[in-house]
Amino acid sequence: MTGYATSTNETENGTITIEVKSVNSRFLDLQFRINDEFRSIEPLFRDALTKKIARGKIECRFSFGKKLAEEKQKTLNASLLNQLKTFQDQLKGDFPNSAELSMNELLRWPGVIEEGEMNSEHLQAAILESIESTIKDFIQSREREGASLATVLLGCVDEMEAIVERIKPLLPTVLQQFQQKAINRLEEALGLALDKPDLVNAPSIPREEVLDRIRQEVTMYGIRIDVAEELTRLSGHLSETRQILKKGGQVGKRLDFMMQELNREANTLGSKAALKELADASMELKLLIEQMREQVQNLE
Repeated sequence: MTGYATSTNETENGTITIEVKSVNSRFLDLQFRINDEFRSIEPLFRDALTKKIARGKIECRFSFGKKLAEEKQKTLNASLLNQLKTFQDQLKGDFPNSAELSMNELLRWPGVIEEGEMNSEHLQAAILESIESTIKDFIQSREREGASLATVLLGCVDEMEAIVERIKPLLPTVLQQFQQKAINRLEEALGLALDKPDLVNAPSIPREEVLDRIRQEVTMYGIRIDVAEELTRLSGHLSETRQILKKGGQVGKRLDFMMQELNREANTLGSKAALKELADASMELKLLIEQMREQVQNLE
């Protein structure tokens, strides 16, 4: 959502300068800095922005520098010159020997040389053209920034997919090793208890029945720590995130939601981790998700 654009337009009336810049925001926040005499263009400016932008804190500056007197186009006041000629002809009848007005005297006569008046219609058209041009450049700036961020985010998706693929083959072995280790420890503890029945204040239970119950409990616990489902959901969320980024458009809110889902699965993976490899993978995933979350805040 970050972007910047500026434009300068020279007109017959003066110089139009427009600057538009934005920073991250969850909502659309427009701020205008406009000279009081041009405050009437704010609704036009606001409407042009809201049609094309949905999120971001956007600051818009508009200024108009009028041309100096010596820079303005000057014209002769033909009506006044005709009046002066008429008056001179009338006076010549009464004062035939009087000198006529010289060229210098005519040019210095107040009102003979006029400065061009500001053409409000032309000025408004030039302002609208400048607004459209600046917003176009501004959007292109945001699109370039967005494309760069999308590349970074897709790189994070690649890394997370590689982590998921790396630990998937470990799951059957991890689960089997954990179950066997748990059974061995429980059998060892049970053997000690059966060897010393006086230490066990419980009814006598056949050894095979106890061993069968141990295996059942270990199997149920193994199911609870199985992370295959979490890895499947992670793969699905990563695939959807990739599609959102490639499709483009207004992706910010959808990616916010995907970051929440990815983080939920990574946390569950960490809570179920029975081995160091899974715990490390969960930590790596959460670090990458956090990096993505920070960058997603920059996308509309």
